[in-house]
Amino acid sequence: MLVPLATLVLLSVLTGLSVIDLRTHRLPDILTLPLILAGILANGFLFSAWLGSMAGAALGYGSLVLLEVSYRHLRKRDGLGRGDAKLLAAGGAWCGAGLLPYILLLASLAALVNIALVAVLRRRWPDGSEAHAFGPWIALGIALCWIYRIAIPAA
Repeated sequence: MLVPLATLVLLSVLTGLSVIDLRTHRLPDILTLPLILAGILANGFLFSAWLGSMAGAALGYGSLVLLEVSYRHLRKRDGLGRGDAKLLAAGGAWCGAGLLPYILLLASLAALVNIALVAVLRRRWPDGSEAHAFGPWIALGIALCWIYRIAIPAA
C-alpha cells in the first residue's frame, strides 16, 4: 500500500519539476528539498535503508556541486545549476547511493539523444552556447531507478 503511494508522490513531483525546468531552467527548492526528505523517509520506512538513503542524498548533491564548481572554474561559465545537484540528492535519497551512477548514466544518455535528435530536426548541431535543461533527464533516471528499486528490493 505504501509503495504505490510513495511512487505516485515521486513520479508526480518529478513530472512537475521536469515541466518547470523545461520552461524556466530552474528547479525550485520548494519542490526539491521536500523530495529529498520524502526519499529518506520512504527508504527508511519501506526498506529500513536510512543510512543508504542519507548517503545517497549527500553523495548525489556533493558530486554534482563538485562537477558544477569544477566546470565553472575551467570554462569560466555555468554548466550545471545547483538545482540539478539538489535533484540528484533527491534521487540518491529515493534510490540509494548504489544507484546514483545509473541515474546519471541514464540521464546523460537521454539528454544526449535528445540533443542529437533536436540537432537533426533543426539541421544544425549545437555550438555549446545555448542552455539545455538537465533536470528532466535526471528525473527520468530517478524514475527508472526507483522502479528498479521497488521491483528488486535488494538493490
